[in-house]
Amino acid sequence: MKKLCFLAIFCFILVSCKTSTQQTASNTNTGTKEITLEEIWNGTFSADRMNALNSMNGDFYSLLNRNKETKAVTVDKYSYETLEKVATIVSSENLDGLDSFSTYSFNNDESQLLLGTNFKKVYRHSYKGTFYAYNIADKKLTLVGEDIQEPTFSPDSKKVAYAKNNNLFIKNLRNGKVTQITKDGEVNAIINGTTDWVYEEEFGFVRAFDWNETSEYLAFLRFDEKEVPQFSMNVTGNDLYPSMHTFKYPKAGEDNAKVSLHLYNVANNTTKKLNVGEYEYIPRLQWTKDAQTLCVTTLNRHQNNLNLYFVNAKTNASTVVLNEKDQAYVDIQDNLTFLEDNSFIWTSEKDGYNHIYHYDASGKLINQVTKGEWEVTNYYGFQKESQKIFYQSVENGSINRGIYSIGLDGSDKKLLSKEDGNNSASFSKNMNYFIGTYSSAESPAVYSLYNSEGKELKVIKDNAALKSLIATYKMSPKEFSTITVNGNELNMYMIKPVDFDANKKYPMLMFQYSGPGSQQVANRWNGSNDYWHNMLAQKGMIVVCVDGRGTGLKGRDFKKVTQKQLGKFEVEDQIAAAKQLAQRNYIDEDRVGIWGWSYGGFMSTNCILKGNDIFSTAIAVAPVTSWRFYDTVYTERYMTTPQENAEGYDDNSPINYADKLEGNYLLVHGSGDDNVHQQNTMRMVNALVEANKQFDLFIYPDRAHGIYKGKNTRLNLYTKMTNFLEKNLLQKD
Repeated sequence: MKKLCFLAIFCFILVSCKTSTQQTASNTNTGTKEITLEEIWNGTFSADRMNALNSMNGDFYSLLNRNKETKAVTVDKYSYETLEKVATIVSSENLDGLDSFSTYSFNNDESQLLLGTNFKKVYRHSYKGTFYAYNIADKKLTLVGEDIQEPTFSPDSKKVAYAKNNNLFIKNLRNGKVTQITKDGEVNAIINGTTDWVYEEEFGFVRAFDWNETSEYLAFLRFDEKEVPQFSMNVTGNDLYPSMHTFKYPKAGEDNAKVSLHLYNVANNTTKKLNVGEYEYIPRLQWTKDAQTLCVTTLNRHQNNLNLYFVNAKTNASTVVLNEKDQAYVDIQDNLTFLEDNSFIWTSEKDGYNHIYHYDASGKLINQVTKGEWEVTNYYGFQKESQKIFYQSVENGSINRGIYSIGLDGSDKKLLSKEDGNNSASFSKNMNYFIGTYSSAESPAVYSLYNSEGKELKVIKDNAALKSLIATYKMSPKEFSTITVNGNELNMYMIKPVDFDANKKYPMLMFQYSGPGSQQVANRWNGSNDYWHNMLAQKGMIVVCVDGRGTGLKGRDFKKVTQKQLGKFEVEDQIAAAKQLAQRNYIDEDRVGIWGWSYGGFMSTNCILKGNDIFSTAIAVAPVTSWRFYDTVYTERYMTTPQENAEGYDDNSPINYADKLEGNYLLVHGSGDDNVHQQNTMRMVNALVEANKQFDLFIYPDRAHGIYKGKNTRLNLYTKMTNFLEKNLLQKD
């Protein structure tokens, strides 16, 4: 359950009102076709997307392509300037010993490639695979290893480091020699060079090793998870007897893996442990521009005290160059960028909003680059020649995203993208060009080539066919607005039936997620849920989404108000919003429902219990029902430990309010959910049974948190939810 961190701006009300008016006018649809669940889940409304491109040296990029006729896989080189293919770098038709591959990565000078195939999933983001090194000049293919993880070229391109069986290895590409760096790796005990389950899920990285620029050293993390409690799940499978999936999962308040930092010296084949003070977590490590200086990020267990260390590889001396504290928590980010003089760029919300800062090599602040009551939502990079930083922010309203450039000294800020909607960018390695992706609630994704000054050079894909297709269906616009709830101005959208009549009464379904720093009310194109919501609207429901306190894009204080009491203010806001909206003449206050997934399921469950005087129906998919059951890193970031904050955990756990259920409640979970364990739902079931409450329950065997694996799984789930809502919201007593 990874966090999303976003924010807001003073003039939002004006921006959102303008957006709402425009969309209501332009999206009035004259189509007659009805959206069906089969169409939503068979890809009828899928937008045409660009293949993920890999920026290369100079003004070039590469793409992985597959020939539909010959089935050959190629890595092709393209020009940013013309978007035309200029070369085929490698084709599977010309590889002796490798029929196909599905991933590739370059070395520094782009003379070699790592080609990957035969992947096997480990956790949500991690895989084992078979990898080959391919020399482009002599077309030589060399096996690096089978069932290996995260192979990475050394900067001098002579070696590849990788993990296998929880140990680290280096293969010399010149003589084929393999050196095993660690030998103590063991499943569910010791991990070297890759991360454990909770680091991968919550800190968002898998490769826990990094080469220095001269290829002399390899820094890596070691996880000792022997004392971490073990979690087991039955796997139904297709065999006569179920099997057991067992892995280490630290729940709130329990032991984490003991993480240590190590440095391998390639020349003398020795490894030493490095000291970086007291800490609970090492969520990031990377080498600086100085080949002898390693940069390491540490966090305490409460995650509210972050240290940035510089460690000297020769002397082992470590120095804190930056310390950041927060009464709640400090977010981990991937924006740390070292410049040629080893000064660095850093993002922080220490002034109340997430902004970009520039520090010298000793950690002294040079200047705050961006400022204002709005937040930077993505950092794209720094261009040395122009001394410009490129970033994404919500300066034009918290439901929008724009692309900007700004001088390193904070001067000459410039908007490079459209003013409204959701704009994102994929920059060339030299930052001379970017491929911009624009969408809004009324426009599917448009991909265009821009130069670094923001001049649009060429439209690549515009999804005009999808826009024309949508026009043939009954579709209602998202009407963006704000609603004042519990003294706060909250972002909201509403979807009404096409034939809406203000003199009629309609049932209302609220949708939300509500997790810390998240956002659902955004001026972007439809996802699958948006089509489903529109389908429900045409059946006669009004669908509403409100981003309450604790969500993102309104600054630090708005986001972190939920600290130590997840599920309190967020639930209060949904209940209050529902009651306020139900006072409108066209809302039937006796037919108000709410649904959500994961954190949203936690919320919808709490809402039908604590808000049983307004919510008559709720759906919870894969919900957390007690934060005692969730992992350390995510949960303790917001709640501290159960030992320290028992009331915060229990006062907002729906398990403790099962006796308040008065309405219609559908509970859904996948039995193979290694993230939010099915245990959450089973404990909720027990509490409801003990309270003698009737409810609906459906379990999807072996499905993970997303409940999508297998034929028709999502179609089955959304059919079930649609039928439940039709029965309990659309049908009057």
